[in-house]
Amino acid sequence: MIKQARFLISNTDVKKCPPADRPEYAFIGRSNVGKSSLINMLVDQKSLAKVSVKPGKTQLINHFIIDESWYLVDLPGYGYAKVSIAAKEKFQKLISNYILHRENLYCLFVLIDVRHKPQQIDLEFLSWLGENHIPFAIIFTKADKLGKVTTAKNVAAYSQEMKKLWEELPPMLVSSSLDGTGREEIISFIHNVNNS
Repeated sequence: MIKQARFLISNTDVKKCPPADRPEYAFIGRSNVGKSSLINMLVDQKSLAKVSVKPGKTQLINHFIIDESWYLVDLPGYGYAKVSIAAKEKFQKLISNYILHRENLYCLFVLIDVRHKPQQIDLEFLSWLGENHIPFAIIFTKADKLGKVTTAKNVAAYSQEMKKLWEELPPMLVSSSLDGTGREEIISFIHNVNNS
């Protein structure tokens, strides 16, 4: 489990990120997918990542250091957010610069709301990651809003959709920041990657 998590730095420039001297795990998803809540659940703190009811609140690359041994990164959301087109383009550039050029990025966790059927914007983003050989895993969020059977059905629907384009599927995890579902699995996944 995670013993210590502390905030390091927020910025809009990949060059100003902390030194690439330890493994890094970044979290990204569409606006309002529950990213900040998930990060807080993982580190067992109420307000390490700022939670907002307003979509599109995260507008910077936020670095946290975990147990002094790896970085956790909270990235701006992609897709819908009530911001101008110019601001959206700025975010996209910021996100793609980070994802493509951060050499110690061990895994990008793509958060997807399990209540919705596969969305084009998510599928396109996943394809872009695949084309650029970015290691990623999918975390389905808000599992507490559905029963286990419906959750499993929705995850299966996603897998089916991805199999149309992908030979091999990425790791898929299910979570709920409300009841802690997936916490151990996500942290174990990170530790396994760190030790492999």
